[in-house]
Amino acid sequence: RGFHPVIDKIIVYRTLTKLYGTYYEGLKTALKLKDDGRIHTIYKQTLTQTGRLSSVDPNLQNIPIRTEEGRELRKVFISDPGHVLLSADYSQIELRVLAELADVRHLKEAFIQGEDVHVRTAQLIFHKTDISPLERRQAKAINFGIIYGKTAWGLAEDLQISPKQAERFIQNYFASYPEIRTYMDLTIQEATERGYVETLFHRRRYIPELNASQYQVREFGKRMAMNAPIQGSAADILKVAMVRLENSIRQKRFQSKILLQIHDELVLLVPLSELDEMRELLKVEMEHAVPTEVPLVAEVHWGSDLFEVKDHA
Repeated sequence: RGFHPVIDKIIVYRTLTKLYGTYYEGLKTALKLKDDGRIHTIYKQTLTQTGRLSSVDPNLQNIPIRTEEGRELRKVFISDPGHVLLSADYSQIELRVLAELADVRHLKEAFIQGEDVHVRTAQLIFHKTDISPLERRQAKAINFGIIYGKTAWGLAEDLQISPKQAERFIQNYFASYPEIRTYMDLTIQEATERGYVETLFHRRRYIPELNASQYQVREFGKRMAMNAPIQGSAADILKVAMVRLENSIRQKRFQSKILLQIHDELVLLVPLSELDEMRELLKVEMEHAVPTEVPLVAEVHWGSDLFEVKDHA
């Protein structure tokens, strides 16, 4: 990109053909399966290594949201007459889980006090109080990059900076949050010895790659060992929230139904008469799914279709 104008055209072409083939044609085919005006997906409990639910035939966890053209497709998913779609997603859950698991003092303080955690990170790594939007964006990329074991090269590519500068950012990050480095080193060491890592709920993920003969495979194993407890715990928390929510809906004899789980988000079909109560119930059950020092925060939205859902907070 940037070397020849044809590259931008190829990217646009690929985006549009993906939208047309996977979503426009794919969703039309899915509609014909039961011919009841609805798109039915299948949720798999045991397909992912992380413990997250996965959606197939069609995959409704990949409904586009990043491009303007892609977001238009969200208008396909509408509520029944007299109902709305109610959505709640966890705010920065993996970062919160990391703060909890690694007992990261500065991160925990930021979350408990309701601060902008990316601004707090930027202040620590840039050693200054006033943070520009660019510096916040860089800190955000580092916050989430560390969770996925991103290298200086990967971070440099994401932020369009030199690998040397990216390496300096990462060093400053671990100097600011030393507990994260300690936690990750300990996690890799224990996983290498035991052959597995565990989530907050002691669900195991085995990582044989850590003892592979090839260096690159071992490095991949290390990244998995660092990420699996974090992503796996987030998946566990959402499942606990789903069970609690379903039990509460039944106890109250509400007509509301859980429709979709999209990564860290739940989407419900809610009669208008239950909207106020369900907004409160959904937030409470998600935010109190498990006892943690770091508060869990769920952001609630609603609308007549999935496109409109994000407009109402």
